[in-house]
Amino acid sequence: MELLRSAMFVPGHRARFVDKALGGLAADAIMLDLEDGVPPPEKAGGRQLVAEALGRARVGQTARYVRVNGLGSPWLADDLAAVVRVGLDGLVLPKIDTAAQLAQVDTWVAGHEGAQGLPRGQVRYIVALESPRGLLNAAGSARVAALMFGAEDYGRELGLPVRRTGAAGELVYARSALVVAAAAAGVQALDGAWPDIQDAAGLERDCQLARELGYTGKSLIHPGQIGAINAAFSPGADELEYAERVVAAFEEAQAKGEGSIAFGGQLIDLPIVERARRTLALAASLGEPPA
Repeated sequence: MELLRSAMFVPGHRARFVDKALGGLAADAIMLDLEDGVPPPEKAGGRQLVAEALGRARVGQTARYVRVNGLGSPWLADDLAAVVRVGLDGLVLPKIDTAAQLAQVDTWVAGHEGAQGLPRGQVRYIVALESPRGLLNAAGSARVAALMFGAEDYGRELGLPVRRTGAAGELVYARSALVVAAAAAGVQALDGAWPDIQDAAGLERDCQLARELGYTGKSLIHPGQIGAINAAFSPGADELEYAERVVAAFEEAQAKGEGSIAFGGQLIDLPIVERARRTLALAASLGEPPA
């Protein structure tokens, strides 16, 4: 599964927004939303609009996900019946708190795949963790491509203030814990969206913190945020140059029978070299030239 640096929420009942999102935006994934972004009276119309949009010819390589309504809602069954079809790459599953809930969704999705003639297991999941319970019970499935931090719902569960300020230090523990859960499951960690679309500097700082915590991508709510997020989660020229030098120096040392080296004042051993190789592999997958 390719890394998703940027995953944009798009309200599924707004035809103009859906058309623009599927028309060639540079986001790595589009998450057509049938849950929080769609008022209850618009659910049925949004569901139909999204299903029809998935049937269109693909423009570019952007992955197509749909955020369905949560378990226990009156809309989930109809959502799955409509959108599990050719043209869907995956589902965003909100408010998943237990392994049993994920297993129940697996059963339903497999049934719809069979009805549509799709290979079993083709539909992947981005699982949104939006509560302390969900974070502590973070569960995996063979279909899970990423865990995503649902910052706003999580903040509501903790009783946090309405307005997020600065680096949102009150969320650092939860954000870090999700990265650990994702690493344990062998899946990607997607950070929550930065809510202020006018605050470009705040977005940049939040992306930097996310990278420092171990996230490899971020959700977003506005196309104007795509470029900054893609850049933040792509290796920079300096990073690539350093990674290449680390790998070259280590391979030279290994050829001499040495297991670790001093490089630039730092001890370099195999775990650091593997991280450097991973950085170079990511750049290659993004089509970025070597430094």
